[in-house]
Amino acid sequence: MLFKDQELKVYNSLTGEKEIFKSITEGYVGMYVCGPTVYSNVHLGNVRTFMSFDMIFRYLKHLGYKVRYVRNITDAGHLENDADQGEDRIAKKARLEQIEPMEVVQRYTVDFHNTLNKFNNLPPSIEPTATGHIIEQIEIIKEILDNGFAYEVNGSVYFDVLKFNETNEYGKLSKRKVEDLIHNTRETAGQSEKKNPQDFALWKKAEPQHIMRWPSPWSDGFPGWHLECTTMSTKYLGEQFDIHGGGMDLKFPHHECEIAQAEASTGKTPVNYWLHANLLTLNGKKMAKSTGNNILPNEIFSGDNDILSKPFSPAVTRFFMLQAHYRSILDFGNDALLASEKGFNRLMDAYHMLDSLATGTTSSFNVKEWKQSCYDAMNDDFNTPILIANLFEAVKQVNLIKEEKASISAEDLKVVKESMQAFIFDVLGLQDERNAQDNSSDKLTGTVELLIQLRSEARANKDFATSDKIRDELTSLGVQLKDGKDGTTFSLN
Repeated sequence: MLFKDQELKVYNSLTGEKEIFKSITEGYVGMYVCGPTVYSNVHLGNVRTFMSFDMIFRYLKHLGYKVRYVRNITDAGHLENDADQGEDRIAKKARLEQIEPMEVVQRYTVDFHNTLNKFNNLPPSIEPTATGHIIEQIEIIKEILDNGFAYEVNGSVYFDVLKFNETNEYGKLSKRKVEDLIHNTRETAGQSEKKNPQDFALWKKAEPQHIMRWPSPWSDGFPGWHLECTTMSTKYLGEQFDIHGGGMDLKFPHHECEIAQAEASTGKTPVNYWLHANLLTLNGKKMAKSTGNNILPNEIFSGDNDILSKPFSPAVTRFFMLQAHYRSILDFGNDALLASEKGFNRLMDAYHMLDSLATGTTSSFNVKEWKQSCYDAMNDDFNTPILIANLFEAVKQVNLIKEEKASISAEDLKVVKESMQAFIFDVLGLQDERNAQDNSSDKLTGTVELLIQLRSEARANKDFATSDKIRDELTSLGVQLKDGKDGTTFSLN
């Protein structure tokens, strides 16, 4: 098992330091990542977060860990502005479009899966939904109430932050003090049924117009947004697990509230390592659905946008994002994507060149040291930019060997092939689009040749209407037929 030989360090948001990763159970990793609220198409900023944790998932698997990766679908309880007031985002979309809320959920869950699939993200081990775990959420609320860290008022249940902070530390993840939160609060007394503005909803009584509601001991209502992740993470990974991930914007209040809920219900700190992916910006501003400052993946692939000079493939877009460290802000732009496309093509050219390299008795390239440098990069908090720089060192050596300016032994070439295969495809999750294009070309050729054969049979049977229809339809699709004495050939316009 590689994880026994490779010392992985991760940046833990809870301590603010890089720490040696040690799983609770040797050889096994439990990882929870906050998934999407499915009320609109997933934009590229969302994709970056899920791609970052896909890369982390892939590397942990590469090291030989058996990973249970849980990523939820939020299909209820997430109110507008991430607050305890306002309309449910999914219910609002359903009302505006005059469809059922679960139609909204289905449509955008399918879009989410299709989009991540295009980027070659692996599916999680378990993908639970908030609405599928209402009973479990109610049970956790009961535990928090029994332990004295929540209160019920008018059919709603709120978490008592000040009471919790007497024995625990609310704010330790985001490094905020409750005293500062109180000082910065502008909520006017009497406008809220909460004891304190810092308190947050565990269960909300549904207003008459609220269409997403469930029965509970307190009222017909719905769970708080923060509660679902505590419920599903502990159900599938246990009261204490290894890694919790999500976007940097979820650190406060969402993840802070998750810690508080778990400690209030079980008395245990739930997560050993908190990992946060940073933002993808556009025009120097956060990419977000709410502001309209975003770009959808399909707009990148089709070129149908006002930002890019041409379409870019999913693999090139993924390569662009992995060239930045997952914890650093990355700005999206045309020049950066053009440069990424050139780099991606150089990498793939070198990879395909490996099979044709001549080998010698010695190597001018220290392959063992190079391979370990690739692991060192990933072991340093999943540093994909450094890994990619090391891969380009191999590209440079491949080109030198091709030009007979350097040499490599057969044994070392085998190691380079295996390592490049592992890091490019298994760890970074890049797709070899050249093979995909070749396969598509073969399928197109076979299809057109079949139609040419059917057209020849129609002409032999004097069925000129069918013959002409096949020719005209192919012409309209950009396939030009040319009849000659040796048969019919075709070209693409």
